[in-house]
Amino acid sequence: MSTNPLLQPYQLKHLTLRNRIMTTSHEPAYPEDGMPKARYAAYHAERAKAGVALTMTAGSAAVSRDSPPVFNNILAYKDEVVPWIKNLTDACHDHGCAVMIQLTHLGRRTGWAKGDWLPSVSSSRHREPAHRAFPKLAEDWDIARIITDFADAAERMQAGGMDGIELQVYGHLLDQFWSPLTNDLDGPYGGQSLDSRMQLLRDVLTACRKRVGDDFIIGLRYTADEAAAGGITPEEGITISKKLADTGMVDFLNVIKGRIHTDPAMTDVIPVQGMKSAPHLDFAGAVKQATGLPTFHAARIPDVATARHAIQAGLLDMVGMTRAHMADPHILRKIMDGREDDIRPCVGATYCLDRIYQAGEALCIHNAATGRELTMPHDIAPAPAARKVVIIGAGPAGLEAARVAAARGHAVTVFEAQPDPGGQIRLTAQNPRRREMIGIIDWRMAQCAARDVSFHFNTWAEAADVTALAPDVVIVATGGLPNTQLFEQKEENPLVVSAWDIISGDVKPGQDVLIYDESGDHPGLMAAEVVANTGASVEVMTPDRSFAPEIMGMNLVPYMRALQDKDVTFTVTRRLLDVTREGNRLRAVIGTDYSTFTKQKTYDQIVVNYGTLPLDDLYFDLKPLSRNLGEVDQDALISGRAQAVATNPEGAFQLFRIGDAVSARNIHAAIYDALRLVKDL
Repeated sequence: MSTNPLLQPYQLKHLTLRNRIMTTSHEPAYPEDGMPKARYAAYHAERAKAGVALTMTAGSAAVSRDSPPVFNNILAYKDEVVPWIKNLTDACHDHGCAVMIQLTHLGRRTGWAKGDWLPSVSSSRHREPAHRAFPKLAEDWDIARIITDFADAAERMQAGGMDGIELQVYGHLLDQFWSPLTNDLDGPYGGQSLDSRMQLLRDVLTACRKRVGDDFIIGLRYTADEAAAGGITPEEGITISKKLADTGMVDFLNVIKGRIHTDPAMTDVIPVQGMKSAPHLDFAGAVKQATGLPTFHAARIPDVATARHAIQAGLLDMVGMTRAHMADPHILRKIMDGREDDIRPCVGATYCLDRIYQAGEALCIHNAATGRELTMPHDIAPAPAARKVVIIGAGPAGLEAARVAAARGHAVTVFEAQPDPGGQIRLTAQNPRRREMIGIIDWRMAQCAARDVSFHFNTWAEAADVTALAPDVVIVATGGLPNTQLFEQKEENPLVVSAWDIISGDVKPGQDVLIYDESGDHPGLMAAEVVANTGASVEVMTPDRSFAPEIMGMNLVPYMRALQDKDVTFTVTRRLLDVTREGNRLRAVIGTDYSTFTKQKTYDQIVVNYGTLPLDDLYFDLKPLSRNLGEVDQDALISGRAQAVATNPEGAFQLFRIGDAVSARNIHAAIYDALRLVKDL
């Protein structure tokens, strides 16, 4: 028996959990027609197979029709969900993993123009800032119906083989009732006392218990401290926790601290990179001590050491490592095998949540197999025969290609012009808040070192350097260089500098600076922060109707906290048309896409963020020498077959390019390019 605290079993009622690590409820937005079909089951089964003790599905499954999902959630109010739940639970149970599901009514945290177009309903007449729908104040018949809906959904989950359910009580309807900030009701469920505000939850628990019995596990994920003026205080949260224990109907508490009604509030509940790790762990421990109930918790616990401390110190009974398992679903297996150093790190980029709040599906910024378990491997299979692979570029695309090729058993050589690996990620990591991003590079370098990949740094590879190695496959992953050519000018303007110039320190910031951000991604605001930190006056300008549209709410929060107390203004719907010299200043001609309006304004520095242009000279030098002339069989790429294009039989090697060497995209796209190409080489 291992002495590792994380590997000790835990008895939750009748259920024996095989270790102390779980994934907490989260919705990756993989359902099809509201049902958790094959992709959803494969995602959870991958983590179950690797040893996680408990996987908590959905975040959250909707119990009522007037709780339409804000993204692609499971519809627990439909009877047809039962067989799909059964498939999912069977897939996890087959690997010894317990499975539960989170149920909710969203209340005001949704919109009326979704699903069946029913009005949202809440205990508050005020809209939630994040979702903007003004709710109907709940009537008695709404409350009765919703109580029944919870019980119906719980019965469906029990019929589907779930080991238990978790009720969502933070930011959603049940919490809207019990928070003094969001209860405008009179009567038995009204805001005059804590007991009356908690009455809806008691009624829901009672109805669920009557339907599923006393043996079925029911727990809560709930806020025990709203961390907001006028809200539930830590002391009141402890009182609530004790009251929950006293009901005798709650089997575990999953503790949350904070609110989620705005992007900044949610970012404090679910911290992103650069924020403190495990900020609410001690508070969760206080709840456990006060109640004696089994206590779970997850909030930026990205590493095994922190998780081990949480269990060893008696702060938690089960520790949630949810985003960490998106980065590496095999954490438990690697702990058990004594390979903790091999765990792919969660770098806190929160690309997963950014994606779902853009109405996409959750994806990990640097594990392209997560969410694609049906088509992409987490473990790389060896190739039928070893080949010689040459890769040019040691950014994220090149290093992923090198890692996967080496894992396939190929002999891999990498050329890199810079003295260090990382490409744009090394530039990104210069921001202290984003330094964790370098973990994407460090992990891959370690993987390559373990597989004897040969690196040549400070080497600007020419075609002759590549062909001298007699490769079978050449992959160009040279990335791109900043594009400072405005569309309206048709050529690069030597008077402007790039966001990269500012971030890297190659160009000193001015005192009156325009950041013209046409891409709307991180480099624009990173440059703005560098300039603002010098005390300069900064204007961030975009032709879009909102600034930084590619940076979603949670990642935008740290930038705003860094910029809003400085001399920074944001200008939307304005397009930079031209830049000319005027004495020792620069005159900008500024227009708009909405009319013929133009104006002129002077600055002493203009910084452009407009993506990158592929650094592709080497690719085109090698193209006529290749067997496939650089062509990619897209059908084969998508379906998982090896590339077999041979349009030039005299060619000596296959040639491909990936990542920004093709076009300006993002880190995930670069890594996915590499994985799905190289896994079949």
